[in-house]
Amino acid sequence: MVRYIVTGCDGQLAGRVATNMLNAVPGNQLIFTCPDLARLSNEKREAWGKQGASVKEANYDNKEGMIEAFSGGDRIYIVSSIINGPKRVQQHKNVIDACVAAKVKHITYTSFFGANREGYNQYVLPDHRATEAYLKKCGLEYNIMRNNLYMENYLIVSVILAMLSKNVWGTNAREGKATYIAKDDSARCATALLLGKGEPNRDYDLTSLTPITQREICGLIAEKSGIDFKFVPMNDEEFEAYLKALHIPTTTDGDYSKSPVPFCTKDMVTNEGGIATGQMGVISHDVEKLTGKKPLEVKDLLEPYSFVWKKKIKNLNEL
Repeated sequence: MVRYIVTGCDGQLAGRVATNMLNAVPGNQLIFTCPDLARLSNEKREAWGKQGASVKEANYDNKEGMIEAFSGGDRIYIVSSIINGPKRVQQHKNVIDACVAAKVKHITYTSFFGANREGYNQYVLPDHRATEAYLKKCGLEYNIMRNNLYMENYLIVSVILAMLSKNVWGTNAREGKATYIAKDDSARCATALLLGKGEPNRDYDLTSLTPITQREICGLIAEKSGIDFKFVPMNDEEFEAYLKALHIPTTTDGDYSKSPVPFCTKDMVTNEGGIATGQMGVISHDVEKLTGKKPLEVKDLLEPYSFVWKKKIKNLNEL
């Protein structure tokens, strides 16, 4: 009997993978982990337990704890840590080392689009490049899924920031197009890879199929919501100032006490800058190859996320 591990199950992406896996295999084949069990709702923990899944704590800073949590597992989905920089690289190494020590046979790792491409210099990429290189040398079979920018960030985060800025939708993406990926599609691909439906030691680029500008997204949301969101293209310095005015720190080591989102300006400015130069508009058909279904597009998510403007959400913690 193959046993599957999903890390970071308290989060939005891995939580989706956990749900998918419960629909795919019996619960007694599943090990769900999160960095702090206290962060996991009792409702979710009890529901998973009733379905037979084992729920454990596995903190990326505690290698010995992860070895224990992963013991008995065969295939693992590793969601990347939310912090940026050397600390995240070390965390990812800890997870991979724990997998080796626990005799896990296969790793599916969540990376970022462009990690294998020349000329891509987004702030998060050194972390993922270092992790990918370490993973490929660890001796275990693997798959890497490189997610494009998450579609939800532009239907939730951008809307929140605009509502906090007198409906100004600011970005240095300008008129650049991107093939954003929906978390539901990313999770479906992760599930497929975790179940062994990918080719061994292959990388997959996860994108939608329709490049779209943020001006177009802003227009779609303005039309549907009836709110006069104003798209304002900015240069890097202007966009950074826009974000700092909303108390978003420069790095993930900063003060998040007043920030409406858990991201940092270096991450956001360089991601949007990559859109402006056309780097994030590449089309891949890997989602359909892995799942048999075409990926979702922005228009598909307008109604599901309409609650953001209807409820006037001002902070991701309110979700």
